[in-house]
Parts: sequence; structure tokens; C-alpha cells
Amino acid sequence: MRAYFLVALITALVTYLATWAVRIGAKKYNIHPAIRERDVHKNPTPRIGGIAMFIGLIVGVWVAGNLGWFDSLYRDSGPLWSVVAASAVIIVVGLLDDLIELDWTAKMGGQLVAAWVLATGGIQIVSLPIGGITVGSFGVSLAITVFIVVLVMNAVNFIDGLDGLAAGVVGIGTIAFFIYTYLLAQQTSPTDYFSSAGLLSAIVLGMIGGFLPHNWRPAKIFMGDSGAMLLGLLMATSAINVTGSIDPATVTRTDLLPALIPLALPVLILLLPLLDLALAVVRRLRRGQSPFAADREHIHHQLQDIGHSHQGAVLVFYHWTTLVSLTLLLFFWFEIPIVMIIFGTWLIVALVHTYWPVFRKRYAFRKATRG
Repeated sequence: MRAYFLVALITALVTYLATWAVRIGAKKYNIHPAIRERDVHKNPTPRIGGIAMFIGLIVGVWVAGNLGWFDSLYRDSGPLWSVVAASAVIIVVGLLDDLIELDWTAKMGGQLVAAWVLATGGIQIVSLPIGGITVGSFGVSLAITVFIVVLVMNAVNFIDGLDGLAAGVVGIGTIAFFIYTYLLAQQTSPTDYFSSAGLLSAIVLGMIGGFLPHNWRPAKIFMGDSGAMLLGLLMATSAINVTGSIDPATVTRTDLLPALIPLALPVLILLLPLLDLALAVVRRLRRGQSPFAADREHIHHQLQDIGHSHQGAVLVFYHWTTLVSLTLLLFFWFEIPIVMIIFGTWLIVALVHTYWPVFRKRYAFRKATRG
């Protein structure tokens, strides 16, 4: 745990300083886009925070490679450096989109290239953690991996519309995912707790920890498409690494749930972003628009429309992400009935939190009409 903490801390410090430097550079050279109709901020703000996050990633991977604790992961460091290479591709694509707004086909092409670099570098889903089920041929494995990576990248990118939203949601989910990988490693390899999924999760937490202070409302810089897609790529990579490197069927629990967690956790953590992505695609296609066309009808916008403040909408997303993440982790310690009771109770609280402005307005209306 100390090794992970040290890597995360160094990554956070580097990312924090790099973000500060990017902010200064963007201000000096006037690198910020004009405010769009759908934007919620009022002052011109740079959208190139992904550069600083990428610097944090490179330093984090380099630092871990120079610490003896992670030697087992760097004996064949090809997959780790393929993550860096894929990240470099997505940073370039994201920056171009942030600065000159790429056509959606060019943007999708860049995402596919990044996912392909990742998959051909050794990060692939080759088996499912259920009874040793294999995916099939190399082509099928490659296609599934590319699809998952592109899907998660766009899911994270679609919720990056409020200060601290994407960074916080990914951060909460990554904390849960890190705990999962650490607990799983303790049970499957008691003499070696280190895994590439755990290392990437620690680096992502460091990147978010260093960037979020600059991105908290009122944000002084945005991560942009480059940063959002980078976080999505790394989150997908961690999930794929778990399914490919550790077989959850070997955990001590006798039920099937621990074997399903690595597949369910990243999906359910991003449930709201994935739902938002699906609704946006359907909404835009019905209008005859590109699925990447921008609008102001995302879930976080709708939360504001029903009465949540900017920060309030962000906290609703945080709440739901925490609910899903911690509930899945509870399966490590409690039986299904107990977990479901906790989940059901917490679900009611989350729903009340989400629709509280509606309840408050109705109460105020009834009080006014009675008076």
C-alpha cells in the first residue's frame, strides 16, 4: 500500500504543478475558446488541462518503474508503455478537438486508433472471469477491447460539463476499483499485492488529486476532451487488466459475485455517464444530427433545470457513484441479503437527494396556495 500511495502522491504533486503551469501558459498566450451557448461558465476558461494530466501519467509510470516494489510489472513493460502511447494519441486528438473542434468522424477515428494501439500493445480482453470462458479469436478480442475503450472514453467525455464533475466521478469510481484490485490481489497472490490495474488506478487517483483543486468550482481550467478521454481510456484499461491478469474465480468466496465484480464495477460506476451517452445518441440521431453534436440536454443540465445548483448537480453525481461503488465492494464482506438491504435504504436516500428541489418546490407551492 505504501508503494501505491507514494506513486499517487508524486503523480498528484506533478499534476498539480503542471496544471498550474498550463494555466499560466494559457493565460499568457490567450489559449481559451469562446464561451458557447451550452456552456455554464461565464468567463473564458482554458480547456487544455489534459496536457497536465498526461504529464502526471508519464511521471507516475516512470517513478513506479524506478521503485523496486513494481519490478514484477516492468519485466515486460510493453503493455504499460502501450498505455502511455495510446494516451499520447488521445491527448493529441483531444487537444485538436478542444482548440479547433474536429469533425466527429475525425474524432472517432482518433479514438479508434488510440484503442487499437492499446489493444495491440497487449491490453486485451482474452477471457471472462467466469469459469475460464475464452473470448475467441484474436480479432474478436481486439474488436471487443476497442469497443469497450471507445465506449468508456465517450461516457466520461459526455459528463464533462460541470466544474469537477468528470474528475470527481472517475476519482470516486477509481478509489473503489483500487480497493477491489488490492483485496483481490491479497486473496489470489498473498506474497505479491502489486498489479498493473492497481498501479494505473493509483496513478489516475494522483492525476485527479492534482488536477481537481484547479477544476473545483469556480474552475480555473477544464480538462477538455483530451483530459476526459484520457481518464476514460485509463479507467477502461484498468478494468481490462483485471479481467485479463487476475482470475476472480479464485477468490475465497463461494458465490459467483466476486467473479462478476471486475466486469460490473466499471460499468455500474459509469452507469449515469453511459445512460447519458445512450440518451444523447438516440436524441441526436432522431433529430438527424451527428451523435457527437453538442447540446444542453445532458443529465447534469437536467439536474440544474429541476432546481439543483451547479455544485448541487455535481454532488448528485458523486452520491450515485459512491452508492454504486461501495455497494459492490460490500459483497466482499457481507451476504447478498444484507447488501441488498443497505443498497435499498441508500437508494431511497439518493432518490430523495436527487429530487429534493422538486419536493421543495411542491411544498412551497402548496404552502403558498393554502395561505
